[in-house]
Amino acid sequence: MLKQQLLQKGQHKLSPQQIQLMKLVQLSTLDFEQRVQQELEENPALEEDNSSELEEYSDTLENDIDILTEDQNPSIDKSEIDEYLSDDEIEDFQIRNQNCNIKKHIPIISGISFQEYLKNQLHTFRLSEKDLLIADFILGNIDNDGYIRRKITSIVDDIFLTLGVSVSTEKVEKLLVNYIQKLDPIGIGSRNLQECLLIQLKKKKITQEIFFSQKIIRDHFQSFVKKHYNKLYKKLGITKKNLKKVIDQIKKLNPKPGKIYSDNTKNLDHIIPDFNIYISDEKLELSLNQRNIPELKVSPLYFNMLKSYRSKKNINKNEETVAFLKQKIDSAKWFVDAIKQRQNTLMLTMNAIMDYQKEYFLTGDPLKIKPMILKNISQKIGVGISTVSRVANSKYVNTPYGTFLIKSFFSEKMINQEGKEVSSIEIKKLLGESIAKENKKQPLTDEKLSKILRKKGYLIARRTIAKYRDQMHIPVSRMRRNL
Repeated sequence: MLKQQLLQKGQHKLSPQQIQLMKLVQLSTLDFEQRVQQELEENPALEEDNSSELEEYSDTLENDIDILTEDQNPSIDKSEIDEYLSDDEIEDFQIRNQNCNIKKHIPIISGISFQEYLKNQLHTFRLSEKDLLIADFILGNIDNDGYIRRKITSIVDDIFLTLGVSVSTEKVEKLLVNYIQKLDPIGIGSRNLQECLLIQLKKKKITQEIFFSQKIIRDHFQSFVKKHYNKLYKKLGITKKNLKKVIDQIKKLNPKPGKIYSDNTKNLDHIIPDFNIYISDEKLELSLNQRNIPELKVSPLYFNMLKSYRSKKNINKNEETVAFLKQKIDSAKWFVDAIKQRQNTLMLTMNAIMDYQKEYFLTGDPLKIKPMILKNISQKIGVGISTVSRVANSKYVNTPYGTFLIKSFFSEKMINQEGKEVSSIEIKKLLGESIAKENKKQPLTDEKLSKILRKKGYLIARRTIAKYRDQMHIPVSRMRRNL
């Protein structure tokens, strides 16, 4: 039987502005710079606040002029100095002269994209206009590793839908094998690792090692990948010593040929830290990276315009204009406030993390990292776990010991034999050291690694070892074995 009843329950909903603030908190320094510039371009009521810089510059310039006119050359007219200092050509020369004294190598990055590099080679072949159009489309499916990871049938369908050209799978296969896979770097356009290695081996001069290398990759690829070396040398009829030479030839091949070019056209190894931690008088100091982020303010011009329109007697004719001005001013006010809130949230969160891991940041010893989860920081500063997560997952901190993702300082809690709490980071470090020292001909299994750590006082189960090993991207013992 249906019944009606009244229920009262509390429900918290984030406002659009709160959602936008959370998005700002999540942005890295570089992304936040771009977001600020975007807002400056889109909102005319928002402008840079250069007043403090101008005052400081004016005071400095005035002092310099006084020193010049009074001490060094009293005969020079002050107005002449003003004209001298404002001369753009002389100022540029001074800047260039200063730069010459700085002995730094400033790299200039220029060049073409990976796709353009491949296309320039492809267009040297004598192909019909239609075939060239199809081949160009196939090139667009090559990823940065140099592989085509899509099925040929899917590419055929896309060619028809995008270009309006009907083509067979055989035609696409022919263009791929006979032209695209002939491009540099060798192995480009492969559909899997096996094909990539075979293409590279076929380009090499045939020797006994290369012959067996081709045979292994073509006929016994799974045994090679799984490192079933006993099966390989028995099937090939060669000794272990000769098999090792063959395997060494395969290891010289490039499994990701596209990286040769794409890595050189990207500056991926340069990380801009969001925070800086340094030690001063044995105390930790924290600063937020405000690189290239200008001080913002609401434009006084828009305030005056709004005041002017509102003061007119016939306000009905200006309702749309007033609404527009008010909306832009309110948006600018909110954005200025949001930047301050973002800065406060970031500093509050990172300060708590720095205090929690104080021993590590003072010494740099990874074994000093305490077990820490998001909830620990959340409770300490009184913000939501999601807010701490946004800061930890996307921000980097520059320390005296290197630049690290903040997330890397969070770890699980474990109890050792002495009943003391230890971080999983400490256990991973010991695990990595044990694997690094192992005999690669007989690598340590997870069970053996568990026993080694138990002897050192860490009660770690085999499945936990397996979990940590996976997190460290270390393969199982069989995959670490060498001949």
